[in-house]
Amino acid sequence: MTYKIAFLGAGNVAWHLAPALENAGHQITEVYSRNLDHAKHVTERLYTALPKDDLDFSDSEARIFILCVKDDAVPEIADAVILPEESILVHTSGTLPLDILNYSSASYTGIFYPLQSFTKGQKTDISEVSFLLESDDQEILKILRKLAKSLSHHIYTVRSKDRKAVHIAAVFASNFTNHMIRIAEELMQRQGLDFEMLKPLIVETISKSLQIGAKKAQTGPAIREDYETLEEHHRFLNYNEQLAEIYRLISQDIIDS
Repeated sequence: MTYKIAFLGAGNVAWHLAPALENAGHQITEVYSRNLDHAKHVTERLYTALPKDDLDFSDSEARIFILCVKDDAVPEIADAVILPEESILVHTSGTLPLDILNYSSASYTGIFYPLQSFTKGQKTDISEVSFLLESDDQEILKILRKLAKSLSHHIYTVRSKDRKAVHIAAVFASNFTNHMIRIAEELMQRQGLDFEMLKPLIVETISKSLQIGAKKAQTGPAIREDYETLEEHHRFLNYNEQLAEIYRLISQDIIDS
């Protein structure tokens, strides 16, 4: 089954998700952004979608409205948007609860959260993205499940309180991991060394962690309780107190675990 869909927001999520839904056979009718040029950047990737900079969707042919803006903008836009009858409004946030949409003009509400880090211009395989769904209406949940299944086989029904835990876990697994790699890049650059030599190690570490579990895959001086090496590393990092403290805290957490 195919659906007519409108996007409220023209950021990274819309940039990736709108073309993927269109490629799955759905029709994207409109893309909204306060900045019309931002909406155009998304509609240029689509067939017939129209860019909009106003929130009056009363005449829209869309049934499903995907709200994908920054978390702090969700309540304002959800309350201001004018939707047609029998519309379904969903947000894509990992942390905001379902009831934040309670005061919208939508007939039904839900959550359609793609558990992925999206970057404009960087290709993402949507078929490998996990989608976390929620709705208080079982029929709407079925619709959201059909929509998600047209994109991926990784579909989960997760309540708001549990989705927050998933989002926090994702921050550790993705955002913090990426930040550690950035620190590694800077350390190598500071010494005039080529970061390329670390890439095989990074790939192997992540692959092994996913294959056998992170606890079994853990190596290094902290898990060995090699305090002499830990102290040596800490002294090396004394040029940056914050970095030295990050190293100490993470090493201690590895030892304690």
